[in-house]
Amino acid sequence: MKQLNYKHLRYFFTVAREGSIVKAAEVLHVSPQTISGQLTAFEDYLGIELFDRVGKRLVLNTEGKLALHYAEDIFSLGEELQQSLQAHDLTKTFIFNVGITDVVPKILVATILESAYELDGPVKLVCREGDYKTLLGELALNRIDLVISDRPLTTSIPIKAYNHLLGESGLSFYAKNNDAKKLKSDFPYSLDQSPLLISSDKSNQKANLLNWFESIDVAPEIVAEFDDSALMKYFGQLGHGVFCTPSIIEQHVCKQYDVKVIGRTDAVKERYYAISPERKMKHPGVRLLAETAEQLFASKRKQ
Repeated sequence: MKQLNYKHLRYFFTVAREGSIVKAAEVLHVSPQTISGQLTAFEDYLGIELFDRVGKRLVLNTEGKLALHYAEDIFSLGEELQQSLQAHDLTKTFIFNVGITDVVPKILVATILESAYELDGPVKLVCREGDYKTLLGELALNRIDLVISDRPLTTSIPIKAYNHLLGESGLSFYAKNNDAKKLKSDFPYSLDQSPLLISSDKSNQKANLLNWFESIDVAPEIVAEFDDSALMKYFGQLGHGVFCTPSIIEQHVCKQYDVKVIGRTDAVKERYYAISPERKMKHPGVRLLAETAEQLFASKRKQ
């Protein structure tokens, strides 16, 4: 049996992923004519067509979709092999690319990611912050190793990746010292008509929090919404309203922003996920990160 030409497979894979020969040529830094010739040679070798030609467009047919599925697995395994070998070569710097959605608390991420420096050999940690969909796009293009997010990957986003739950936490509510004592006595009902600082729609927290308030018949006055959770905390520090964070970072928030806890709830949960191309975590950085997160959330539950 003839050996599969992996160069041809790479050209096919790139065309299928990018959606056109022209875009694939840009990614691979070759001419469209080269891509077209290699693709034809690959189909001739297999004895089947992988695309239906619809005008000037190439559309994967049934055989093409099957071939793409195997190509994804083949190249994913190749990347895992490189990463594993690199992790065991103590003379090479291990580069760990992590995407972080901008709504995840940075102190929580920093605590978890610090474990990357426990890997054998020199480590270069590359952190990229952005919105959920942009980072998933980077993951699909293999530009990052995983995404840390407050929401899981759903079937509506067509990329091959898997959710790994890092942990979950209830919420803690804070106020400036002058208001904390008054609001603490009848929490959470004391929040009715009280000024509230809240995360924007980019976070899952907003909808969950508003649903909880409605269920207990409490209607705070929302005076500001924030994409940036750090900015929200600063406004809380200045006394402009109550705000909340995951309870797992409660000690840091009280110390850093000089505010007091007025109450907590487990009725609203914040969940955090590592989204990676691996069903089973084989990447050494991802595996260590998940183990660290599990220990961190477990230790907080015991407190």
